[in-house]
This record gives sequence, structure tokens and C-alpha cells, in this order.
Amino acid sequence: MQQHTNDPLVIGGHTFTSRFILGSGKYSLKLIQAAVQDAGAELITLAVRRANTREEENILDYIPKGVTLLPNTSGARNAQEAVRIARLARELGCGDFVKIEIMRDSKYLLPDNAETIKATEILAREGFIVLPYMYPDLNVARDLASAGAAAIMPLGAPIGSNKGLATRDFIQILIDEMDLPVIVDAGIGRPSQACEAMEMGAAAIMANTALATAGDLPLMAAAFRQAIEAGRKAYLSGLGRVLVRGAAASDPLTGFLHD
Repeated sequence: MQQHTNDPLVIGGHTFTSRFILGSGKYSLKLIQAAVQDAGAELITLAVRRANTREEENILDYIPKGVTLLPNTSGARNAQEAVRIARLARELGCGDFVKIEIMRDSKYLLPDNAETIKATEILAREGFIVLPYMYPDLNVARDLASAGAAAIMPLGAPIGSNKGLATRDFIQILIDEMDLPVIVDAGIGRPSQACEAMEMGAAAIMANTALATAGDLPLMAAAFRQAIEAGRKAYLSGLGRVLVRGAAASDPLTGFLHD
């Protein structure tokens, strides 16, 4: 039987072995190192405004060596603001990765897809590896790909809600139709939901609130890691068929029921 021992996640020419992207917000800085270790994460988001919030407290001091930073443009209300934050992050030494987050809606925190496309085009031209957070829409996903996105990050449910895959059918369309990695972001609240998204064919999972609001953050990080790995293996193995009607015997000996 073929073993999938080499199954890297490739984003913008960079290779990762982990498919769990970890958020760093909403919990104590002192827990970040433990969360990264138990999650097995190699890519961690970073709100630029949190990079140095206090003179004696710098989030970069808590992120383990070898972890790739994914600065986000949290707080941006339009493409212009997002571009400015991304450039600032690069100047601060956070690298070329950037997660575009543009939200004008303060109640539901839904991404502004139109402004996201504009920011993606500008930043991709400047050599950034752009991962845009977006509402799952196939036409928008195609425009983001044309604009130079390295991956797309559709929301599963409103950010911070822990509601799971509320947009499941639309994410499946993106997985089926797009060549870019589809990273399910926002709303994933349980390891089982992360596993389901991976079984669908998602390239990776981004989670933050699910861990930050858990009773034992490092333990939940480990649970997510295992669920994501299990979901990926299930997807690669080829999920079994589903019968619309009736049943099928799993053992030929059940034929005696017809005697």
C-alpha cells in the first residue's frame, strides 16, 4: 500500500510539513510557545500592532525559532490601510508573508472582498506572499488568483464565533475549482470541524479563538493537530462511498439472513 510520507504544504514556493496555521491573538504571550509546540505549527499569524505593545513585552520573544511569521493587516478598513500595514510589517523584519484582512463591518467582521482584491494585487507586485482572508465566492477567488494570491483563506463562519463550517458548500466549490491552496480560516471551533474541512480537501486550517477560549490551550492545540493530520490522511486515502438508499453487507456471511 502506498504511504503518503511526503505530503508538504507549499505556499508561495515555501514548504511546510504542518497544515495547522496558528493564531497568536486572544491569549497570554507566555502560552504562545507551548501552543506552537503542541500544535506542531510552522506558520503563526501576528497582528502587527501587537508586535511590540509594551517596552518590556514583545510577542516576537515568545515565538519559537524557525516558525514563519504571517503578519496580518487586522484593523485595516480598505486596501490602502492594508498595504501600509503590510509594508510596515516587512520593515519590522516579519518577512514577506502577509495575511490580508480588510473589514469595514464592525458587527459581523466580514471581509471586504473588493478591497481585498485591490490590496492583493498591489502587494503581490511588490513581492509579498499574499494570503487573503475572504468570503467564499468563486468569482472573487478567481480574481484573487489573477491578482497574485499565493493561497486563499475563506471563512468557515464569522470570525471568533466557533460555529464551524457554516459556509461548507461554498468552500467545497473553491476546493474543487481552484488550483491555489484553500486554507479554511475563522469560525472553526472544534477539532472535529477541522478534521471535516481537511477531509473535504482543504490544504490547511487556521485557528485561534478555538484554542484561546479552551480550558487547556496546549491540550486543545494538540487535539487540533491530530484532527488535522487525521483529516488529511482520510482525504488522501480516498473516502469510502456513501449509499443514498438501502444498505450493503460488510460481511458476506450476512447472506444467511435471506434463508
